[in-house]
Amino acid sequence: MKTVIVTGLSGAGKTQAMNCLEDLGYYCVDNMPPALIKSFVQLAANESTPIEKAAFAVDVRGGELFADMEKALEDLSASGIDYKILYLEASDRVLIRRFNETRRQHPLSKGESTLEGIKRETEILKNLRARADYVVDTSNMKVARLLEEVKDLITSGEGEKTFVINVMSFGYKNGIPLGADMVFDMRFIPNPYYIKSLRQLTGNNKKVRDYVMKHDVTKRFIEETPKLILELIPFYMREGKYNLNLCFGCTGGHHRSVAMANEMAEILRSKGKRITVEHRDL
Repeated sequence: MKTVIVTGLSGAGKTQAMNCLEDLGYYCVDNMPPALIKSFVQLAANESTPIEKAAFAVDVRGGELFADMEKALEDLSASGIDYKILYLEASDRVLIRRFNETRRQHPLSKGESTLEGIKRETEILKNLRARADYVVDTSNMKVARLLEEVKDLITSGEGEKTFVINVMSFGYKNGIPLGADMVFDMRFIPNPYYIKSLRQLTGNNKKVRDYVMKHDVTKRFIEETPKLILELIPFYMREGKYNLNLCFGCTGGHHRSVAMANEMAEILRSKGKRITVEHRDL
C-alpha cells in the first residue's frame, strides 16, 4: 500500500494537500492518532478489496497522542511498511496573516500570541521535519499551485528527493516577496521602460526580452548565476530544504525582472530541474 503522512505547521495547507490526495485516489484520514496508522495499514491490506493508497494527516492537534509519532514511524519501518512524509511549512509572517484572516486560534497558542504558538509548534516538529521526504514552503503559493506541487511530488517524485525551484519576478515598489531565499536586483540592466516602443509591453514579449538580454552585463549575469544556484542545491538538500525561491526584481516588475525570470527558468529547466514560474506584479 502506498502510504503518505501529511504533517507540518498549522495553517501551512495540510487540508488542501489532503484534498488533492483524495482526488488522486488516496483513502484519506485527517487528524489520525499516530499509534493507529500501522494497525490501519495492516487491516486495510487484509480486506477482500484492499486499499491501495492511503494518506494520513498527523499534527499537533492530536495533543498527547501526537507524542507517539516517533515510535509510530519506527514501527512502520520495522513492519516493512513503505511510507513517505510530506511536510508543509510557511513563514511566521504568512502563518500569522492566515490565522488572522480565518479568525481561528493557533492550536498551541494557549491564550498567548499566534507567534508564540508557531514557535512552540516549530520546535515540536523539528525532528519530524528532518525525517520528511518532501518539504514544501507554501508562503508564496496559491491553492492551485500547492495542489499542482503535491500532485507532482506524489505521482512522479516517489522514490527520490525532489527539489523544486520557484522562480518569481516582482517590482520593488510593491515590496520584496515573502519567503524569498535569493533576491536578485535587475535594476543594473538598462530599463526598457524608457524606450517608447517597449514601455507598454512586458518581459514576456520577445522585443523586451531581446533588449534586456543584449547587454554585456546581462550576458555575464546569466552566464554566472545559474552556476551558483546549481552548486548550492546539494547544500540546501543536506539541510532538509527541497525547494528554493528565486526572486528577480526591478522597479515595477514588468520588464527586466520578468524577462530575467523567464530566462533563468529556461536555463535551469534545461539542466533537468523542476521549475515553477510566477510573475507577481503583472
